Amino acid sequence: MPNRTPPTPEISVLVPTRDRPEALARLLGSLDRQTLGNGRFEVIVGVDGGPAPDLSGPWRVETFEHRGPAATRNRLVDLARGEHVLFLNDDVSAHPELVKTHLREQRASGRPSMILGEAPFDVHADDRLFDRLVRESSMVFFYDRMSDEDPHRDWGFRHAWTLNLSVPASLVREHGFNESLDRAMYEDLEWAWRVQRSAGAPVLYRPGARVTHHHRYEPRDYLARERELGRQAVRLTHANQACAHDVFGRDVNDPAFIDECRRRIEHDAAQVEPLIDSFRALADMPASAAGDPRLVRVLYEHHLPLKRHLWRHGLVEAAWSQAAA
Repeated sequence: MPNRTPPTPEISVLVPTRDRPEALARLLGSLDRQTLGNGRFEVIVGVDGGPAPDLSGPWRVETFEHRGPAATRNRLVDLARGEHVLFLNDDVSAHPELVKTHLREQRASGRPSMILGEAPFDVHADDRLFDRLVRESSMVFFYDRMSDEDPHRDWGFRHAWTLNLSVPASLVREHGFNESLDRAMYEDLEWAWRVQRSAGAPVLYRPGARVTHHHRYEPRDYLARERELGRQAVRLTHANQACAHDVFGRDVNDPAFIDECRRRIEHDAAQVEPLIDSFRALADMPASAAGDPRLVRVLYEHHLPLKRHLWRHGLVEAAWSQAAA
């Protein structure tokens, strides 16, 4: 029998991962149940350091030196054979129509586009009020403020989250991720900022391209994340000052702004302490404690000062560390 060349996939699903074999196995299982026909898409997993997980199936697993998700995505795109690539987090599960929907929307867009799919957080059997706050507000993402009423609306680079985002592979190869941003913070937005300005590619929201996000935050993890976002803001400014200015609305590395943040931290300390206690208490309350969804929005607004306070803390810490270096 003559050797048959395997068909070239139309879209490549690319998954950076590190030390989460159970989550990865769940994702790969969901990708094995896609309605898009075999051969029309490929799945490539990039292990960001450490041993490759023992997961057999119709996917390719590559192990790279630990350099962060930006570098891993760049390596994965080098291996991709599809005309388009779909970036997924390893802690999501794909709905059966996910890959088919991304491919269809890429072709229907009429121009090179970044297609953002929906990624709601999981609803747990013991769902808590804190889970609802994360899921139903803008504590992490801004899905609660988005709609698909205008399919042509460009939502902008700040919505180009790579937990469920497809894009022509050529755009990623031309405008690779900045590997100096080696944390999963701002690196996708900085990349999308450059793609928009160089190629004019819009960010189009398509909720029909759906995954479920299985990341369950605890209050302590969320608070640490906000502080780290402040630290990473300084790194973003060094990597791409114009992008950082568009994200934050000012030069966050300006000594006058850093001094202003320091004064605000001192001024707001008394107000923030009770907010930390009330924030943590949400994890001890059932989701039903806020029957009206509008109350979740009230909780979000109530805790915004805490969110901003921690971001300023991280920013000042990073700026002082940089000055002492």
